[in-house]
Amino acid sequence: MLVLGLQGSPRKKGNTHILLSAFLEEAEALGAQTRQVRVPGKEISPCRECGACERKGYCAIQDDMQEIYPLLWEADLIVLATPIFFYGPTAQIKALIDRSQALWARKYSLGLSDPGRKWRKGFLLAVGATKGKNLFDGTALTAKYFFDAVGADFAGTLGFRQVEGPGDIRNHATALDQAGEKARLLVEPYLKRKKILFASTHDACNSRMAAAFARFHAGDRVEAWSGGSEPAREIDPVMVEAMAEKGIDMAYQGPKSWEDASRNRNPDLLIAVGDCDIKSSFPDVPAQKWDVEDARGKPAAVMRRVRDQIEERVAALIEEGV
Repeated sequence: MLVLGLQGSPRKKGNTHILLSAFLEEAEALGAQTRQVRVPGKEISPCRECGACERKGYCAIQDDMQEIYPLLWEADLIVLATPIFFYGPTAQIKALIDRSQALWARKYSLGLSDPGRKWRKGFLLAVGATKGKNLFDGTALTAKYFFDAVGADFAGTLGFRQVEGPGDIRNHATALDQAGEKARLLVEPYLKRKKILFASTHDACNSRMAAAFARFHAGDRVEAWSGGSEPAREIDPVMVEAMAEKGIDMAYQGPKSWEDASRNRNPDLLIAVGDCDIKSSFPDVPAQKWDVEDARGKPAAVMRRVRDQIEERVAALIEEGV
């Protein structure tokens, strides 16, 4: 699983960074992959309200947000971490939140759902200098709707008051321990899932569909990903359209090699979706071979037929308890 931490403080290695790091370090110790993004270090322009995402499903602004969109959909757990500025999040993290309108539009304007949406969770970490009763309420409400836009259920807030000076969070009696405990409670259920690598030669079509169907239908029980022995430069656009007909969004994805896709995680099961030799790369892992036509580069009618066959195979796999 991937835990994505979005660190919104302009202060380098300040209290927000320390708190988020405690959360991520516990998640990693449990066995999760983690990635921390320092948002103020990224070039993220404010939303221009140009309407391009409503029409096309993609943001027209070409900046570092284009690197973050795929991470938001790859992650199983997203942790938004911010200090409180005037009872709200920082301007830098707010720019990222506003730009998530592109993902909101794909769901609510275009009617598409990314494969991880049913099972992804979001959590808010916050620190504030004052002791105000409602200190975190505004940010929590903003976080709730941000997580909805990026396809994550809001799993709550952990906030600490009267934390202002550099490193003050370290002097808090329980803050870092609480962050670690919350990480454990959120991460452990994901780690119980069976890990399945769906493989093909190019990872541009069949394996991508199989992994998406597995994540979409059984993401609470299966951690599924895909890879190829000779990954293509991009996924098949006809496949993207075919999956959209099922309401499943394949945006922000690109082919990966078996090695890159499986880095820092070992599959429990290998499934070759078509004609490819994967067993030699993972000799000690149980493997299956699904005899389905390679639909890459084929007409839409062939793509739909193969798509439906793969979905049936995935459904049978889930029914068998994987």
